[in-house]
Amino acid sequence: MFYRVGFHAVGLDGILSEVGVTKTTFYNHFGSKEDLVGEVLIWHDRWWQDTFRSMLREHGGDNPRDQLLAIPDVLDWLFASNDFNGCFFVNVAVQFPQPHDPAHAAAAKHKQAMGGIIRELSGYAGADDAAALADELSLVLEGAYVTRQVTCDAKTGEVARRMVNMLVEKHIPAR
Repeated sequence: MFYRVGFHAVGLDGILSEVGVTKTTFYNHFGSKEDLVGEVLIWHDRWWQDTFRSMLREHGGDNPRDQLLAIPDVLDWLFASNDFNGCFFVNVAVQFPQPHDPAHAAAAKHKQAMGGIIRELSGYAGADDAAALADELSLVLEGAYVTRQVTCDAKTGEVARRMVNMLVEKHIPAR
């Protein structure tokens, strides 16, 4: 619900109606809607990191370089979803724009963790500068999320694939 319509647009009554619980039950588990939002962000962060890693292995096998080259396959999977509404955490950062807001901080922490996954793979793949490659690939991901959400351009994944291929070849030339 938060992903579909936005965190601020979802009221407590809408949440209760959607999940079919009473206010008493809700408050037995959460002190406030903000507490629920925090738990949703924690859950989604874990889910996306696990899904991202799993899909990179599924499409790239055991080879770290091939896993990096599989990043566009993950984007294709996301973009093919009928309910794609951009990156969950970019949306969070936009809806909670103050860096000190706990939701914004959670979004920033998630982005750092995702960069860490890519940096780790870049290092294992033998990149000449794993941190630089991770920064560049992360920027491609972020740009692809936003471009696809805003423009609905079906070529977004193709463009991202060309950029990923170019960057991986630059930092980890094929042997």
